[in-house]
Amino acid sequence: MAKHISPQELQKKLGNVQVSGGLCSYNLAYCEKLAPLINEINDLKAERNAIILAHTYVKPEIVYGVADFTGDSYGLSKDAQRAKADVIVFAAVRFMGETAKILNPGKEVLIPSEFNGCTLADSIRGEDVMKLRERYPQHTFMCYINTSAEVKAHCDVCVTSSNVYTIAEKIPNDKIFFLPDKLMGKNLQNELLRRGVHKEILFSEGSCYVHEQYDPDMIENLRLRYPGLLVVSHPECSPGIIEKSDYIGSTSTMIEYVKESPSSHFLMLTECGLTSRLQVEMPGKTFVGSCTQCRYMKSNTLEGIRDVLRSPKPQDKVEIAPELIHKARRCIDAMFHYVESPATSIAHGS
Repeated sequence: MAKHISPQELQKKLGNVQVSGGLCSYNLAYCEKLAPLINEINDLKAERNAIILAHTYVKPEIVYGVADFTGDSYGLSKDAQRAKADVIVFAAVRFMGETAKILNPGKEVLIPSEFNGCTLADSIRGEDVMKLRERYPQHTFMCYINTSAEVKAHCDVCVTSSNVYTIAEKIPNDKIFFLPDKLMGKNLQNELLRRGVHKEILFSEGSCYVHEQYDPDMIENLRLRYPGLLVVSHPECSPGIIEKSDYIGSTSTMIEYVKESPSSHFLMLTECGLTSRLQVEMPGKTFVGSCTQCRYMKSNTLEGIRDVLRSPKPQDKVEIAPELIHKARRCIDAMFHYVESPATSIAHGS
């Protein structure tokens, strides 16, 4: 039997979490409701030789109650490769579960939320990429990891928010089509110009509804209220936000930046789950302003995780055809090529 947690232990762990204007708080009464469910899930994990991957953006009771690994989608899929588990429960959204399946084709991958879409990933399909490739045959097609397996299968190379600029610079082609994020595409254009790299960057029109909502004027107002405030943003934000930020990075690198910074006040411009993690793990820091919740990430619940461990339904299982896995994996492997090698040889149409 797995180690159980008491309501008091859970409340002590999550007591600092105060986001969404205080609407999200973990008092003892709430923790008394959560603890039995957490303990049941941890027992089920042991019985099924399962691991739970939790994206940083899901609810704190998942991250700190039942998750074996927490992070961003790519890092979590790599964690799953190293784990000796038969079943992977990915508390996130479906495209992340697909990435885990691509990297772990022999394991059962389950998604605990039926409401598991994503405005960014859902903005483009594999057939859309095929049409774009016919229209732009000279371009290298570079896709964000926040895309479906089908989209990855039709692209040349995959990128993450932490390596997108470096890979775009290394690609031996001065014509790149980036998809699906128009805001990250604009930021990519600006960053390459800042580096003195002149390439044609085209992009599709998708966006993350969470990150596109932030207003640059909010930054100026908060800087006046909190002298020395550091603004930390995700590259899915608009160029206006990026210009005013002190640091731009993936969820994982944002955590490291805050951890290593001597400053005390931060504005985190990404989904609220990151602020919750920082409040738990860095209680000496102060996080000001508002964050935005992702309705898809927050639809993951302890009840949903329990149910897929007990008796998964067909729609809970991530199933991808072997040929599609092969093609999508080639796109992901190309990312390793660019990250790990100073010399590049992969061109468009590979």
